[in-house]
Amino acid sequence: MPNMPHIGFGHVFHARTRPQRHAFKYATYFLMLPMRSLSKSMQGSSTWQNNRAGLLSFFDTDHGDHRSVAQGGALAWLDELLQQHGIHDASGEAWLQTYPRVLGYTFKPVSFWYCHRAENDQGGALRAIVAEVNNTFGEKHCYLLDAPSYGENQFANKVFHVSPFNPVTGQYRFRFDQLNSAQGAQVSAIVDYFEAADAKEITPTLCTRLQGNLQPITPQTLRSAFWRYPAMTWGVILHIHSQALRLWLKKVPFFHKPSPPEVLVSR
Repeated sequence: MPNMPHIGFGHVFHARTRPQRHAFKYATYFLMLPMRSLSKSMQGSSTWQNNRAGLLSFFDTDHGDHRSVAQGGALAWLDELLQQHGIHDASGEAWLQTYPRVLGYTFKPVSFWYCHRAENDQGGALRAIVAEVNNTFGEKHCYLLDAPSYGENQFANKVFHVSPFNPVTGQYRFRFDQLNSAQGAQVSAIVDYFEAADAKEITPTLCTRLQGNLQPITPQTLRSAFWRYPAMTWGVILHIHSQALRLWLKKVPFFHKPSPPEVLVSR
């Protein structure tokens, strides 16, 4: 995939298997941004500008510790995080999969940072993935997946409150896929939640998938995204609360929010 900003058109899917079955699927879109080469690849272009207002936009301060561009932005935060956790060989491209701001507003339940080695180090292979998770209480936590591979399962203990209908116990199983074809690149991020401590042996309580077909960001694709889904980021919040109401009506057990983890990052 060329190192230029892309937009992915696809869908979000959630399916709960217990204690009550519940599932939904809705159309969405997301950004896929090559953060190290973004400024260079779009130099002199009016198609996509970071940190500037527009119908759809991206701001560094929406990520990490909210540092400004003058402070190095979200990429500087990411590099510090990796260094602090002993990952010193992820100097290649860092692709960020995230929701944009729409008319200045956004809520990002989860963003994925795909951190690669340098091209002269194993051909720029995937080195780490950071899942940057936000809840509706304004809290954030990051799950750092060390030495992952596309198409293979990765596991992390759940330590952060997201939904009041799931306890802060158990494990997540992550799987990331990329497929290149004549029709373009397709990406998917699958996150399954298991209430038990060993996620390898049982059926997940909750299955989630974010999938989309990537297209280069152009004035046409930006207009298509906005006019097809003009209230997309507001819709994210609406879907969260409407689905919570349906779960409550189905009498799914409710868990009160605990204090957030004392550390921002868990391996």
